Amino acid sequence: MCIGVLSALISCSSSEKTKESGKQESSSDTSSEKASGPAEGDWLIYHLSAEPATLNPITATDAYEGIVNGGNVYETLLKRDNKTLELIPLLAESWTISDDKLTYTFKLRQGVKWQDGVPFTADDIVFSYKTIMNPKVDAPQLRSYYQEIKDVVALDDHTVRFTYARPYFLALEFCGGIPIVPKHIFEKGDFNTNPAGRAPVGTGPYKFVKWTTGREIVLEKNNDYWGKKPHINRIVFRIITDPSVALQVLKRQELDVAGLTPIQWERQTSSPEFEKNFDKFSYYTPNYSYIGWNSARPFFADKRVRKAMTYLVNRELILEKIMFDLGTVVTNPFYINSPEYDKDIKPIPYNPEEAKKLLDEAGWIDHDGDGIRDKDGVKFSFEFLIPGGSETGEKIATILKEELDKIGIDMTIRKTEWAVFTQRLSERNFDAVTLAWSMGVESDPYQIWSSTQITSGSNFVGFNNAEADKLINQARQEFDRQKRIELYRKFSEIVNDEQPYTFLFCRKATVAVAKRFANVTVYPLGVDPLEWYVPIPLQKYTE
Repeated sequence: MCIGVLSALISCSSSEKTKESGKQESSSDTSSEKASGPAEGDWLIYHLSAEPATLNPITATDAYEGIVNGGNVYETLLKRDNKTLELIPLLAESWTISDDKLTYTFKLRQGVKWQDGVPFTADDIVFSYKTIMNPKVDAPQLRSYYQEIKDVVALDDHTVRFTYARPYFLALEFCGGIPIVPKHIFEKGDFNTNPAGRAPVGTGPYKFVKWTTGREIVLEKNNDYWGKKPHINRIVFRIITDPSVALQVLKRQELDVAGLTPIQWERQTSSPEFEKNFDKFSYYTPNYSYIGWNSARPFFADKRVRKAMTYLVNRELILEKIMFDLGTVVTNPFYINSPEYDKDIKPIPYNPEEAKKLLDEAGWIDHDGDGIRDKDGVKFSFEFLIPGGSETGEKIATILKEELDKIGIDMTIRKTEWAVFTQRLSERNFDAVTLAWSMGVESDPYQIWSSTQITSGSNFVGFNNAEADKLINQARQEFDRQKRIELYRKFSEIVNDEQPYTFLFCRKATVAVAKRFANVTVYPLGVDPLEWYVPIPLQKYTE
């Protein structure tokens, strides 16, 4: 899928100690064990830095639901191959596409069952699509990507056909990646509050065991899984919102996998003891972090003010002091390593004097001499919202506050827990926010940047530009990638001129993995724990 998902501003760094892409095997992986195949058993204790709002894949909007569910509990028709990134069969065994690119027909695998034993059929897919499109269902972000579909029909129990009203260049990916939930469970009662949102039932290699609020979510191997079963018996997602606490738990070897903040990566995980127990991996994934300015607020309605705010964000200093000079400053809303990213757009430099000129020009001047700029009786005093546990976000906010204090702008930093944070975004109840978007291999900016998504989609900042809308819609129907790139370049120039975001960085994922796990491979989009195993002598947990 290439839906943008919210992720907290947490970590991004690399160092000379980074393990490059490739296979990392335990030294205890003896030749006899290799001959008999990977060992079965043990648990994986995985750090989750925030609690998901729900485990319902249709109504979820944050990255944490996907970490728990994605590929573990719920599955899709197709998936990306780890190595090639090509779309390959999963719940669908094959598919055909009509010459006019309007009809996509999938043949489903036979013998697949939901984890409660009920057969999986094409009716589940039709139900999931109709649910997504139901305006009463809390899925506006997802709905925006399926609105061009005219119909979804079950031709028989194992054949489903998607028909589009007009061509869409990501149609195969979105049909193949549609979240699929069991009709027999979710058709009862209110979909948004269905108990399965806290106790999912999927078709995947792991099944749900329990969710202890504020503490952990537990999955166990699905012994009736239709496909190749994983080697690890149980995955425990430990919820620890404080990164410092998480690091201490990791060092006590009570976590097996954890993301590291930049300072943890660079300075706090290099001891001989840590390196004896853990490997560290660093890799790029499609993402960018940003500061979003809510244009519905009087301070940020004027693009001159938004540009002034970008002049006041010392990204090079942040890169050096917080990111240890190992991030990459970005300027437009595409993955920096993709051809869609416009490298000709250069970062707006840190320049407080230029910022002052723009603020003065926009009428934000200290009229009453109290040290705070104002306009039409409104003080330039705003709240900067960050998710709790975002160490990097807090440091960025602190640096920005110091800059704003110098030029007469009052900024208050407000930290909230993740559930409250996402609710305030959905309600547009914020002035400014720092966050990150995770993207797919190819991006469609519609969900985040179309003016149609201001009210209930992911266009939280209220970006509204008719020419940008036109370019986004043209690109959605353009199958020639080079022509699509040209449209996106024009779109990126508009975004750069309007500055609805101050774009920050594309950052590496920085992850620690316990050394007892074997077959840990870093692929273009990260690691895949479904491939891991623990040699018998190194196993720690039993049922």
